[in-house]
Amino acid sequence: MASRRMTVGFVGLGNMGSRMAANLLRKGCRVVAYDTQQGAMGRLRDAGAQTVESPALVSRVLAEQTESGVLISMLPGNAQVRDAYWLADDSILSSVAAGTRLIDCSTIAPAIAREIAAKAEAAGCEFVDAPVSGGVVGAEAATLTFMVGAATADAVERARPVLELMGQRVLHCGDVGSGQAAKLSNNLVLAVSMIGVAEGMLLGERLGVDKKVLASIFNSSSARCWSSDTYNPCPGVMDNVPAARDYQGGFAVNLMRKDLGLALDAATASETALRAARMALSTYDEAAATGLGDKDFSAVYRLLEEAKIEPPVK
Repeated sequence: MASRRMTVGFVGLGNMGSRMAANLLRKGCRVVAYDTQQGAMGRLRDAGAQTVESPALVSRVLAEQTESGVLISMLPGNAQVRDAYWLADDSILSSVAAGTRLIDCSTIAPAIAREIAAKAEAAGCEFVDAPVSGGVVGAEAATLTFMVGAATADAVERARPVLELMGQRVLHCGDVGSGQAAKLSNNLVLAVSMIGVAEGMLLGERLGVDKKVLASIFNSSSARCWSSDTYNPCPGVMDNVPAARDYQGGFAVNLMRKDLGLALDAATASETALRAARMALSTYDEAAATGLGDKDFSAVYRLLEEAKIEPPVK
């Protein structure tokens, strides 16, 4: 268990990052945070964090408060991560102290994780990629799974204490970038399974099966999966999931589109055929085009519910 007086820098306070940082505060850490949204910083400041006005200031304050700090980032994608770490004038690496442990929990291309690692090493810092599984529910409850890419097992063990304050499982996937590879593979399956559950729930209900009964059958049969038993997309089946609140919060359709795009880019580079992933991306693209891009990705149920079926040509 990490020291209760550990000081942690945190860059990125969206749906996931805000909850992860809040758990660090609840478990006794000092948190120095930055986000582009003032509202997100204000809420965390009210919870006891110190907030600053740039990623560079997170690094600088961290260096002033501790000899070997930990800085975590949780950002939407490739562009934001590259800017935060080195492209922007006020980046993390522009003022980071040697010896700082850098942990990126964003979902990005594996190649970018390796690029950050090389730049971090040049600055005297250790970097691991540690994307997460578990969604907003897991971030809130501190039950996330971290998929860690690190140069050595020792680097994973050095990251483990702070990660275990925000989650339940820390898995070493291989060298830097392999955490991202595992996460993209996981989200590919998640994207496809959510569409399958949404279609199955919709079909069963329209054929006269009570939706809660149908979900119970799925969850005790071969259709069982996280998209059904933990995050069911059909309104009225579960409480405390996006489907129960008009698909607000959670993991946005646009973020799932981003992750599927990264997976398909990796598939092209590795000469891997991903047929279901391509079909899934087409479905989420359609959802975004109908105005669901900022809704949780389980809103694919609404897309299917409202879809018009063309009669077969006779």
